[in-house]
Amino acid sequence: MKPRRYLALVLLGFASGLPLYLTGSTLKAWLTKGGVDLTTIGAFSLVTLPYSLKFLWAPVLDRYVPPLLGRRRGWLLLAQAALAVCLAVMAFSDPRISLPRLAFLAVAVAFTSATQDIATDAWRAEILPPTFLGLGNAIHIGAYRLAMLVSGAGALILADRLGWRATYLAMAGLMAASALGTLLAESTDAVARPPRTLKDAFLEPLKDFIARPGFAEILAFCLLYKIGDQLADAMTTPFLIRGMGFSLTVIGATTKTVGITFIIVGGLLGGWILLKLSLRRALWLFGFVQAGSILAFWALSRLGPKLGVLVGALALENLAFGMGGAAFAAFLMGQCDKRFTGTQYALLTSLMALSRGFLAAPMGAVAQRLGWSGYFLFCAAAAVPGLLLLLRWDHWGVPAAEAP
Repeated sequence: MKPRRYLALVLLGFASGLPLYLTGSTLKAWLTKGGVDLTTIGAFSLVTLPYSLKFLWAPVLDRYVPPLLGRRRGWLLLAQAALAVCLAVMAFSDPRISLPRLAFLAVAVAFTSATQDIATDAWRAEILPPTFLGLGNAIHIGAYRLAMLVSGAGALILADRLGWRATYLAMAGLMAASALGTLLAESTDAVARPPRTLKDAFLEPLKDFIARPGFAEILAFCLLYKIGDQLADAMTTPFLIRGMGFSLTVIGATTKTVGITFIIVGGLLGGWILLKLSLRRALWLFGFVQAGSILAFWALSRLGPKLGVLVGALALENLAFGMGGAAFAAFLMGQCDKRFTGTQYALLTSLMALSRGFLAAPMGAVAQRLGWSGYFLFCAAAAVPGLLLLLRWDHWGVPAAEAP
């Protein structure tokens, strides 16, 4: 790939990851410092709903072309400009004076951030050749995670020293600077024409999905391939605190340093492996690594609160997450028709996010019933059906995604 394309991938990945914590954990820290009650702080979790519902307006981005920079880059520039403005306005808000105003701005940030994600994902799916989907997505994931570190731990440190106004203004400046990635990105307008009407933009992507051979099996694979590690992740923090008795300092330090480092390494390693192996073989390999990473927490539950085992488990978990994430994103993008990339990819990822929330909700009761060792064995077993579905690959009609 061209160096310019690599740089665009990094900047666009950073721009996508930056707003997430600014409407999530960092915002909740601001609310907590501002004396907002816990019930209200909990309710602020709803401001991130646009990330799960982005498929509802993704067809608009597929159908209409902004007047500047074409279909994908035009929407990217509009979203990034809106994000920079909203974050700057948030900086001048005060949760002690006007909480509804801050909530409205947080929803606006989440909405424009989800819109940016639609355009970014569609651009990657259209610009990257099939053989580079894994590596391209790995670069995107690495930059995305780095941005989360900046807007999470970095923002908290900055707020402690300079205050919340300076922090959110700094984040707005970083968002504006990240728009350079949009200017560097190559146009994909020649890849496919937009749908003729908005109705076509809504209905044709669904018809295209349903008409494919093995559609139900592909959908089941999308829901199940990463379900084991997702269920394990849902209860990892309670396990480390209540089950193992690790302090918040130890958990925070290890997850921020070991976690971020090995997610990035895993993503890049997974992308490199995808240049050597077919996507089907890589999904098999990474699926087994994901299941093995769950068993590392089972080992921790049996061996007790040993720091070395914790670090090893976190390293393996995040390495597997990065590798599997790169291959899985490549698979999802391979399922998208270039005419409706924004809508179809948003639909698949939104469906995964919603199902993950519903399936993870009762996991506390499962862990309480099975005990921690039994729970992580249960999660490892939950990874098996997704892997078994790969035996049906030849019936799915996805030869383009199979190219080594």
